Amino acid sequence: MSILAVITRITTQKKSKSRYNIFIDNGQGEEYGFSVDEDILIEFHLRKGLELDKQTTEQLIQKDSIHRTYSLTINFLSYRMRSIKEIKEYLIKKEVEQEQIDVVVNRLLSEGLLNDTDFAEALVRTRVQTTSKGPMLVKRELMDKGVSSAIADQALSFYPYESQYEKAAKWVEKKLKSSNRKSFRQQVQNLQQTLMQKGFTQDVIKDVLENVENNKDDDQEWQSVVYQGEKLVRKYEKKLEGNALRQKLKGALYQKGFSFDLIDRFIDENS
Repeated sequence: MSILAVITRITTQKKSKSRYNIFIDNGQGEEYGFSVDEDILIEFHLRKGLELDKQTTEQLIQKDSIHRTYSLTINFLSYRMRSIKEIKEYLIKKEVEQEQIDVVVNRLLSEGLLNDTDFAEALVRTRVQTTSKGPMLVKRELMDKGVSSAIADQALSFYPYESQYEKAAKWVEKKLKSSNRKSFRQQVQNLQQTLMQKGFTQDVIKDVLENVENNKDDDQEWQSVVYQGEKLVRKYEKKLEGNALRQKLKGALYQKGFSFDLIDRFIDENS
């Protein structure tokens, strides 16, 4: 026959008015037994004079522990949506037992508070509105957060071609305005590389850069070759002269992406 404990007192915790301390007497005088949340108190009709066996007491403690983990997770979710993986990693860091993690995650799933599909769609919309990331980079972020490739691909439907093109074109336009006197070809190569790093698709990059090439500024290109050419002249004229200097300038300017026509024009005007 199991020993029964009798609840002798129930007091409200000072720091949390929704939690209660349960004092019991198991035949050796009153002592602190355990604490429970208000929901557990009501569910089990805990009151002074109620008798509890060992199994019921353990059940109460376990249920309250799960409830506290659930409340902790709800607070974590209150800041923003999370993926299933993020929730599990958070609870592991909080040293929650795996069994409790599974219980809490399953409850959140059943209540619709945790859903990787909804999470992925929300993240894609946010990234489209607030960053210059392309879809491939957004997909990588989703998969790093534990979202499956299939769900990530589905969520990327909220990042259509038109939005990608607009975002990439806007970024390219900004970069071209802050020209650093490089050749047009070199600028385009740098833009292409950076757009790939930002996660834009090849078709978007191709279309955006084709539009850039159609609007090439010849006057700006001439100013750039003059700027770069004069720097090179100052660099090489102390050691070279005549045809040797001209050939050195040709090679260096060509490596920088300038056309032979512009290079010859610069050399002719500065001979």
